[in-house]
Amino acid sequence: MAFNVGSDDGGGDSYSGQPMAEINIIPLVDVMLVLLIIMMVTAPFLEQGVNVNLPVAQGQSLRKEVVEDPVILFIAKDRNLRLGSMPVTRQELALRLSEVFGKRSSKELFVRADRDVPYGEVAEIMARIQAAGVEKVGLVTQPE
Repeated sequence: MAFNVGSDDGGGDSYSGQPMAEINIIPLVDVMLVLLIIMMVTAPFLEQGVNVNLPVAQGQSLRKEVVEDPVILFIAKDRNLRLGSMPVTRQELALRLSEVFGKRSSKELFVRADRDVPYGEVAEIMARIQAAGVEKVGLVTQPE
């Protein structure tokens, strides 16, 4: 609060002890200018991200219920394959997949590959899976 202090020369206002009804805006302007300068200096540093053109895609929602047991192909670190619990070779993979998916309504396979298996090996096996007539292939990962 501010107080009005007058002169005691007998010619007018004297100190009455009453608060002034005026707002002192000089400290307010000082604070606002300091905040403006801080904002102007820090604003260029707040810009983040990289401009990219993202593709437009429509996805289907995940199913809430699984009607059939999922078929899982395991690719071990030593590059051995297992279809469920049954070991298979690369040459007989297409035959085994056609046997398994011959009785099923959904042709969906999940691939669980070890982290150390080279990308080329996984790509080759996925090509064999597609050649066997599997319609959907999912890669299983672990969450972070």
